[in-house]
Amino acid sequence: MSAMTEPAPRRGPGVDEYAAGLLARNRGMLARAITLVESRRPEHQAMAAELINRLLPHTGRAIRVGLTGVPGAGKSALIEALGSWLTARGHRVAVLSIDPSSTRSGGSLLGDKTRMTRLSADPNAFIRPSPSGLVLGGIARTTRETMLLCEAAGYDVVLIETVGVGQSEVSVADMTDFLLVLMLAGAGDELQGIKRGLLELADMIAITKADGSNVTAARRAATQYSFAMHLLCEPGEPEPVVTTCSALEGTGLAEIWQAISDRQAERERSGSLAARRARQNTVWMWSLVDQHIRTMLRAGDMIGRTAAEVEIEVRAGTLSPMSGADMILGALGLPSLK
Repeated sequence: MSAMTEPAPRRGPGVDEYAAGLLARNRGMLARAITLVESRRPEHQAMAAELINRLLPHTGRAIRVGLTGVPGAGKSALIEALGSWLTARGHRVAVLSIDPSSTRSGGSLLGDKTRMTRLSADPNAFIRPSPSGLVLGGIARTTRETMLLCEAAGYDVVLIETVGVGQSEVSVADMTDFLLVLMLAGAGDELQGIKRGLLELADMIAITKADGSNVTAARRAATQYSFAMHLLCEPGEPEPVVTTCSALEGTGLAEIWQAISDRQAERERSGSLAARRARQNTVWMWSLVDQHIRTMLRAGDMIGRTAAEVEIEVRAGTLSPMSGADMILGALGLPSLK
């Protein structure tokens, strides 16, 4: 009886196939390419790096918009309304929705693709929910790479929705052209939510859910924010635009897009857009270096054991964080912090 031969493993697309598929605007190939860059397998990471380099000349033509905001502000609802409004006017919209990750499994807790049912069915829209992977800053580990893949696939507007916690404003501002911050009216004293750091990053503040009985409160909140922006912004700096909007009624969407388009055009004319993206690329590079060093630190046998033992002592309170850091640095052959 002859032994049965096992079928040869199915070979995935090569870099050439991925690149050709993306440039041909193949949505299925885009989804597979994003899965490739999200993979932690060394061979996939090498392919992803080659693919990104191959596609770089075809990127950079999209308007990159980050959206963040307080919990309950309706980020997903507004993205669906704005995305549908844009596709109806000839734009191709990619939505990168960052979901919180479980601290136990690392898996995504939410599913924005299931919430944006209308936009998901739009042939001129592409939605990719990704777990944050416990990465600090409310963004996913490969959001930047995914954004470039979407641009290469012909999407001229990329909307990045953050988890909206901690350092999300800083992180998403470091990869986008325009930061839209969503706020709610009636959630306490609106002015308490204004931080100096947010003022320096936000390009626009939109008071959401300005519909029904909430219209008056939303307008009042917008007036308060506008007054605060005028007082707190440095002379000569552009003030963040403040508006109200309603995803339910579709109001304020034209104003939001006009503000985005106007600021993008002004930054292109002044050269500040190119300078901003150049700075973002260097931030991206150093973040990858930091991330890889952390990975190597935990992966090395001797250093990994030292780091694990030191971490246990720091957690137990028997060793100070500074002394622990010094011990790890010593294991790496690096100078002390002192």
